[in-house]
Amino acid sequence: MNYDCLIVDDEPDLASGVCEYFNLFGVSAHCVLNADDALSFLRENTVSLILLDINLGQGSGFELCKTLRETLDIPILFISARTSSEDMLLALNIGGDDYIPKPFTLSVLLAKVKAVLKRYGAQKTESRLRVDTATERIYLDGTALTLTNMEYRLLKYLLDNKGRVVGKEELFENVWSDNFVGDGTLNVHIRRLRGKIEKDPNEPLLIKTVWGVGYVYDEAGV
Repeated sequence: MNYDCLIVDDEPDLASGVCEYFNLFGVSAHCVLNADDALSFLRENTVSLILLDINLGQGSGFELCKTLRETLDIPILFISARTSSEDMLLALNIGGDDYIPKPFTLSVLLAKVKAVLKRYGAQKTESRLRVDTATERIYLDGTALTLTNMEYRLLKYLLDNKGRVVGKEELFENVWSDNFVGDGTLNVHIRRLRGKIEKDPNEPLLIKTVWGVGYVYDEAGV
């Protein structure tokens, strides 16, 4: 899966709070608490930017940054309560792109992250649909959609895989967690979603059918 930002910080409340705030304002984010989990996450997912604390309990953000720089060429922003000039210089010299001292305000941090993502050309085109994972609601052009639980899960999965053709069997397994769901059930849910987000459900521009394979959420033609 693709994310805008990975937050690596050993303070659970801070990490989850920043992650939730970012997701709320359109920057897709995930958080982990240590270096091992960060490396494990990056083996399975891609990110456009990393927020990295220096103190990671059993590890060091400096060491993790050097490891990441062996394979990744994306912005790494250090966040730390350590504010000595030595720490700042070391962070920048080993591959960090910026150094943000704690405490910080979430709005300022978000603005910095958005600016860096835009500068590096890494931020995804803003979607007409926005997912609020905290409330499990999806907004279309700023208006909350009325969705059943399964419609929410299906649409969120398509959004998480925007631009990629998602096969029917993959949807059965990851949305319904049941390989015995039939095409008819899937077709009904797709038809209902199109009725809620498409200007003309009979000529869908957002949720497109790839015949014999599955579906793709794509805003390229809108």
